[in-house]
Amino acid sequence: MNGNSVTVIGNVTRDPELRFTASGQATASFGLAVNRVWNDRQTNEKKEAVSFFDVVCWQQMAENASESLSKGARIIVTGRLEQRSWETPEGEKRSKIEIVADEIGPSLRWATAQVTKNDRRGPSEAGGQPMNGGRPVANAAPSGGAPAPTYDYGDEPF
Repeated sequence: MNGNSVTVIGNVTRDPELRFTASGQATASFGLAVNRVWNDRQTNEKKEAVSFFDVVCWQQMAENASESLSKGARIIVTGRLEQRSWETPEGEKRSKIEIVADEIGPSLRWATAQVTKNDRRGPSEAGGQPMNGGRPVANAAPSGGAPAPTYDYGDEPF
């Protein structure tokens, strides 16, 4: 089990920025504000603190996030913390901690969402690397040409 995992719920602070590496791999980054609200027991006042995180996602999730998320959206992110270091042109050393997302989803506490499933791409469409193990799309018609079964609401699908 990986000891470096985090789940946060917050609001997107800037639209995802989609970029591509030199090898053509998609990456997207965006900001996330996570609010914490509590009552101060001594003053009986409501207190609030906000933490800001940078979230990074890769491959198909990066493209999906770029297309689906916008500033203000309330989302849930599960991933790992990763520290990145670099040196500025002036020679100063910098570092930051980011959340590298494994999963991103909408928060349905105060909103609804409509999910559209993407077709999974084959090895030739994913830069030579199989995506999702090359598994077939769930609920797709079998490759033998037979149509996928359809059910009425009164039918028992099991």
